[in-house]
Formats: sequence, C-alpha cells, structure tokens
Amino acid sequence: MKLLFDQNLSPRLVGLIADLYAGSLHVGQVGLKRADDDTIWRFARDRGFVIVTKDSDFQERSQLAGSAPRVVWIRRGNCSTQDIEALLRKHALRIATLEGDQDTRFLVLL
Repeated sequence: MKLLFDQNLSPRLVGLIADLYAGSLHVGQVGLKRADDDTIWRFARDRGFVIVTKDSDFQERSQLAGSAPRVVWIRRGNCSTQDIEALLRKHALRIATLEGDQDTRFLVLL
C-alpha cells in the first residue's frame, strides 16, 4: 500500500514509514505542494495511493465520490511528526484493510 501525504504533513514521514508503506510519497515530491484538492485526488486515484491528511476536505470528498482513492484522516491537533509516525504504525493493520474493503472510503485516526 502506498500513501500520499498531503501538504499539511511533513515530507519526512515518507522515509520514516518506508518499511511499512514502500512507494509512499509526499505531494511536494511530485509537484503537487500547491495543487488543489481535485488535482491531488486525481493523482492519488490514478496511481493507487491512499491520501493521508489532517484536512477534512478529503474525507468529505470521499463520502461524495464513493470511489478510490481511500483517505486516512488524522484528527489530532498540533502534534509532532513522530506522533504521526507512531499513529500510522499503530494502525497499520486498519490502514491495510482499506485496500480490500469496498465499503470503507476513509479511516479516521485519533
């Protein structure tokens, strides 16, 4: 499973979780740092990424669109990159189930 980290998350996460999520990217690595949500959505959908964000916009879009990509919505206030890494590791199995579950469009992590 590949994750696409939104601009509101650190690009350092890509390297920190590479052992679990090989092939993951940050939007800044693919020229999408300032892209609108629709462009990021299409990029993730067309390339098989799960969007990881702290922004509710992608979660809302996933309810309306009803199709890939899946979204991991991190609902924590200010927290460190290490906190986000730990959260992604703790919920790795739940995140992995997104790929095969046609009914689940997003996952909220607190």
